[in-house]
Amino acid sequence: MAERKVRVRFAPSPTGALHIGGVRTALYNYLFARQHGGDLIFRIEDTDSNRFVPGAEEYILESFKWLGIRFDEGVSFGGECGPYRQSERREIYKKYVQILLENGKAYIAFDTPEELDAKRAEIANFQYDASTRGMMRNSLTMPKEEVDALIAEGKQYVVRFKIEPNEDIHVNDLIRGEVVINSSILDDKVLYKSADELPTYHLANIVDDHLMEVSHVIRGEEWLPSAPLHVLLYRAFGWEDTMPEFAHLPLLLKPEGNGKLSKRDGDRLGFPVFPLEWHDPRSGE
Repeated sequence: MAERKVRVRFAPSPTGALHIGGVRTALYNYLFARQHGGDLIFRIEDTDSNRFVPGAEEYILESFKWLGIRFDEGVSFGGECGPYRQSERREIYKKYVQILLENGKAYIAFDTPEELDAKRAEIANFQYDASTRGMMRNSLTMPKEEVDALIAEGKQYVVRFKIEPNEDIHVNDLIRGEVVINSSILDDKVLYKSADELPTYHLANIVDDHLMEVSHVIRGEEWLPSAPLHVLLYRAFGWEDTMPEFAHLPLLLKPEGNGKLSKRDGDRLGFPVFPLEWHDPRSGE
């Protein structure tokens, strides 16, 4: 089998200025791509419309220009795997949501925020999973006619990934080695919301990495807990052969070492944590 071409991506969300931790992650991706004669993709992950900040995307692009980190394809760079902005890929994601539903790997849930809050109050440490999904309002517990009628009425719903309990999931990390997590600690994550017809990070991320032929995912360790879910999603689609290799980078810490470096630490100690000056459009700060 021919060796796979190295293709990596940096995929920020336009929720504010580019933090130095993001700069470092992008730099690792850039150097890895250059070392192996591969491609560096710039993708915008903007499926959470509530957190969108005007001007953030432009700021991120301007920062990389100033830093001298050049992308090979992506938002504002072009390429054959576009669009590279997730909000412009709705129809693509819908197709893959449908595949999961048809194959019994996901299900539709109608529980309202109030109903979920009531269940959390009733059950200590409640999570929506194999032990609780049978008592909730979803397509696993309701007749198909009722589900179809609610969708036809325009009732809002989410699509949840159906995780089978008590399975050891192995994640081979290039930095940490083998990480084993039992599926019983994972909840049935929401993959899609009918309210805005957009997927959540988890589904969009997997579909995009697959379609953009990403070979290695180099990201911060805060994303390590989502890696087992991503492994299960690759399996659910039958994409095991194209699963990227993972590398989870340790966080940049405060100078005191207790917790990750924040903008407030920079303000307190007199050093910048953003590459270029940034004015927050909401606070004016």
